[in-house]
Amino acid sequence: MPRHPDWLVPDWPAPAGVQALCTTRAGGVSGDPYHSLNLGDHVGDDVARVAANRERLRDSMAAHPVFLRQVHGTGVVNIDEDTPDGVEADGCVSASPAVACTIMVADCLPVLFASDDGAVVGAAHAGWRGLADGVLEAVAAGIADATGLPASRVLAWLGPCIGPGAFEVGPEVKAAFEAHDGQASRRFGKHAGGKWLADLPGLARDRLGTLGITGIYGNDGSTAWCTVSNPSRFFSHRRDRISGRFAACIWRS
Repeated sequence: MPRHPDWLVPDWPAPAGVQALCTTRAGGVSGDPYHSLNLGDHVGDDVARVAANRERLRDSMAAHPVFLRQVHGTGVVNIDEDTPDGVEADGCVSASPAVACTIMVADCLPVLFASDDGAVVGAAHAGWRGLADGVLEAVAAGIADATGLPASRVLAWLGPCIGPGAFEVGPEVKAAFEAHDGQASRRFGKHAGGKWLADLPGLARDRLGTLGITGIYGNDGSTAWCTVSNPSRFFSHRRDRISGRFAACIWRS
């Protein structure tokens, strides 16, 4: 089955043999409010329809996507062809061909990684809590352990997420990032009622840069990448409350 033309294919200098994609709402069989390519089996959608949607994704990739049970933590798992769906983790790393590191989101930031030699790929689920606690650092460490390469030889791609004009947070979120990096305050804008607007992709770019990763691509914080602002294209839990999930995937062919 060909990939749906509405899906995103990362525009980045991925090494030969590394493939990646990010789904949208398009191309599935789920009914409202999950219309139509909902890949989440934990959000109230019909399980048979979710299974059919996942099969469509699998067929379009010619690879096996491994779906994690994401808990907004920093756990990272190495996956291969024998890894079942449902392993609890918020990041994964793989050196196995045709096994796709897969992250489901509906406002959180999916981040895809590849070593520049194409030997290892990885993915992270970066909501604000996981990002503040170090999930990107954990996945980068997993890639370093597997390859022996420095962070400067890792590429990263940021997928769609809630944008900086929509991500209202409390002062505790700002404080969590400032505790790690005093410069993080520049990624927060004052909002009404003592709240702040947080730039999630900007915060992620800062964390990756601190690691020494300079090849950072994808989400630049503009409206086109915002899940909340694009209801016909992206699921958003913040916007809809009852929402499906789209996925970012990366694998070695």
